[in-house]
Amino acid sequence: MDLQTLISPQNLPILMAALMGFYMAWAIGANDVANAMGTSVGAGALTVKQAILVAAIFEFAGAFLVGGEVTSTIRKGILDVNAFSGEPELLICGMLGSLAAAATWLLIASRMGWPVSTTHSIVGAIVGFGAAALGVDAVEWGKVGTIVLSWLTSPLLGGIFAFWIFRTTQIAILDHDHPMERAKKAGPYYVFVVLFTICLVTLFKGLKNLHLDFSFGQAFLLSVLISGAGAVIGHFSLARIRVDKDADRAFHYASVEKIFASLQVMTACAVAFAHGSNDVANAIGPLAAVVSAAQDGVVGAKAGVPLWMLGLGGVGIVIGLATYGYRVMETVGKKITELTPSRGFAAELGAAITIVIASKMGIPVSTTHTLVGGVLGVGLARGIGALDGRVVGTIALSWVATLPTGAALSILFFYIFKAVLY
Repeated sequence: MDLQTLISPQNLPILMAALMGFYMAWAIGANDVANAMGTSVGAGALTVKQAILVAAIFEFAGAFLVGGEVTSTIRKGILDVNAFSGEPELLICGMLGSLAAAATWLLIASRMGWPVSTTHSIVGAIVGFGAAALGVDAVEWGKVGTIVLSWLTSPLLGGIFAFWIFRTTQIAILDHDHPMERAKKAGPYYVFVVLFTICLVTLFKGLKNLHLDFSFGQAFLLSVLISGAGAVIGHFSLARIRVDKDADRAFHYASVEKIFASLQVMTACAVAFAHGSNDVANAIGPLAAVVSAAQDGVVGAKAGVPLWMLGLGGVGIVIGLATYGYRVMETVGKKITELTPSRGFAAELGAAITIVIASKMGIPVSTTHTLVGGVLGVGLARGIGALDGRVVGTIALSWVATLPTGAALSILFFYIFKAVLY
C-alpha cells in the first residue's frame, strides 16, 4: 500500500485513530502504570528498570490475553450510541477528540507527577464531546454521578483494607519477639491470598482471546488449586531467605523486609496483569469505535477488537512507563509517605482486594485512586504525621480537575478533528 492510499480520505480516520490510541496507551503507561509500580519502587522491592521489565511482561500479557475480543465503544455507557446512528462522522471525531484530550491531560498530570485516573480522563472527555455534539441532555448524568462517587469510595475502601492488612502484619509479625520466623510462617498464606485474588478475577472474567470461559464455580476451584500450588512453592522459596545480622543492626527489620520484598514483587506482577487486562480498554475502546464506524459505517455499543489493537495498546503502555513514568512513581512511592516492602505490600494487596470485591459488587472504583488510598492507609497506620498533607492535597485537587479538564479539552479537539476530516 503506497502512502497516498494510506492517507486517503477513507483510511485517514483509521490512521489517526491508531495514532491517538497509541498516544492514549502511552499516556496510560506514563501515569496509571507508573502509579501501580510506584509503591514497589518506592519501597525498594524493585528498581526502576526491574519495574519496567515487570510491567512490560505482565501489562502486555494482561492486555493481550485478557483484553477481550469485544470492548465497549463508549466507556461506562455515559452516552447512547444510537444517537450517532445517522451520523457516524460525529462519533469518529468525538472518539478521536476524546483520545487526544484524555491523553493530553494524562501527559500534563504525568509531567507534574500527579497520579490521576485514566478511566475518569476518558469519561470526562466523552462527556465533553457528547455535550458539544448532541447537547447536555444526551449525557447520562446519573452514571457520571456514580463515577464522581468513586472519588470517595476508591481511596476509602483501598485505605481501609491496606490499613487493616498492615496493622495485622504489625501485630502478628513485626511486633513479635521473633519476626523473621513469624514472617516465614505467614508468607505462604499471603502468597495464597494474592494469587487467589488475581486468579479468581482473571478466570471468572474469562481468557476470551484464548477462547476460555469459566463459570464462577470453575474459576473458584482453579484459583484454589493454583493458589495452593503457589503457596507451597512460596513456602520453600521464603525458607531460603537468611537473617542478615549486620543489616539488622542498622535496621531491626532488615531481614524481615526481604521476605516482604519478595511478596511485593508478586503483588506488583498481579496488579500489572490486572491493570493491563482492564485499563487497556480506555485506549482501544474508542479506537475500535472509530475503525468500526469508518470501515463499515456501523455505530454500536460494542466493537470487535483485533489482535493488532491489543498489541498496540500493550506496547504503548510499556513505552509510556519506560519513557515518562518516573515522575508519578516518585510521587506515589516516596512523596506521600515513607514506604518499606511490608508497607508497600499492604498497600498493593489492599488495593487488589478492593478492586476484586468492588467489581463483583458493582461498586465503581478507580485503580489509581484505590492504590493511592492504599498508600494513605499504611501511612495512617503509623499516624497522620507520617503523611505529607501538601502532596495529598495536590493529588486530591488533580482528581477533581480530571473530569472537567478532560471535557474541556475534548470539545476543543472534537472541533479540530471535525474541521480536518469533514
